[in-house]
Amino acid sequence: MELLAPAGNYEKFLTALHFGADAVYLAGNRFGLRAFAGNFTDEEIKKASKLAHSLGKKVYVTLNIIARDADFEGLKDYLLFLQNEAKVDAVIVADIGIMQFVRVNAPLIDIHLSTQANIINSYSANFFADLGVKRLILARELSLEEIKTIRKNLSPKVEIEVFVHGAMCMAYSGRCLLSNYLSGRDSNHGECVQACRWKYFVREVSRDDELEVEEDEKGSYIFNSKDLNMLPYLKELKDAGIDSIKIEGRMKSSFYVATVVNAYRMALNLLPKKPTKALCDELLKASHRRYTTGFYFGEKNRQFLDDSTPVQNSEFMALVVEDAKNGSVMVEMRNKFSVGDTLEVLSPDKKTFNKKIKIEKITSSLGENVESAKKVQEKVLINCDLPLKKGDILRK
Repeated sequence: MELLAPAGNYEKFLTALHFGADAVYLAGNRFGLRAFAGNFTDEEIKKASKLAHSLGKKVYVTLNIIARDADFEGLKDYLLFLQNEAKVDAVIVADIGIMQFVRVNAPLIDIHLSTQANIINSYSANFFADLGVKRLILARELSLEEIKTIRKNLSPKVEIEVFVHGAMCMAYSGRCLLSNYLSGRDSNHGECVQACRWKYFVREVSRDDELEVEEDEKGSYIFNSKDLNMLPYLKELKDAGIDSIKIEGRMKSSFYVATVVNAYRMALNLLPKKPTKALCDELLKASHRRYTTGFYFGEKNRQFLDDSTPVQNSEFMALVVEDAKNGSVMVEMRNKFSVGDTLEVLSPDKKTFNKKIKIEKITSSLGENVESAKKVQEKVLINCDLPLKKGDILRK
């Protein structure tokens, strides 16, 4: 299965490739559903596509807004750029009007149908397949058995992609007006404020007292979804005929991308064996809410009552910016660390993954020995007896 990773900006794109993604999905400055991610300039898209292709990897660009007529302005020129200059591998589309526009104006680009299109049955799947869609990104509301049925009834030439990790939405595959209604920011144009994660009270119309929205033994009546985590079930997904597994998170940090992509890459490499407990525990180190398997196995308790603030068990301390040599390594500080601290290595290389480095010496960018690295993103030299590579991460 293809491992598909999110990239909210160019740094996260490089992180995803370094930690083992087969493909990356990203957005330009318009037409995508993450308006507040860093996103990519045209030149960055072109550079990203060229680099990915040189490594045998792919780039997909999101055009998944639910479009009004005014949104088509400039789309033709953008599509021609993506097709002829950037040479991206596919565009991700939700709106059938945009899909048709792509077919007419940029026929050489493959079309991937977004999860926003809410494909939950074989008839819809085949309808879009007949229109020339190369890949269907199925709705998150499907069980594994339902996915198997769709795969069985679909041409083998049409690929199936599913989400396996990250935030889930209270609305049907993300088609929601709550953010728009409460804040004026349209989730279907990439501006969602995640209003579903706010705290709510309800009041019966004839009473003055309010009741906190809660969950009881009969079911869930709340909006705030757990995070999806299917790392232990990759064999089941592969056996179901899924072609690509997708990680959510273009708004998440580089540390999140590194940790999650690395865990899924290592787990995929272990197939058909199950991932180890240690590998599953990796996903506790990145920012997350309580985990769930979502709709895959009919789990009932997909949402929860607790505070929606995410938690993580590790902190991003430094990014390796040059390969280690001569007993030291150059890193870029992300959070303060000091002489005497022990840092853990996050790396795609099994020889260094989860190894420890005790900090004995820190040399500043001015060539001075210092007790702590505390200037944001300052490059410092630290002692290192491990063969770390550019792009590796140190965490605590």
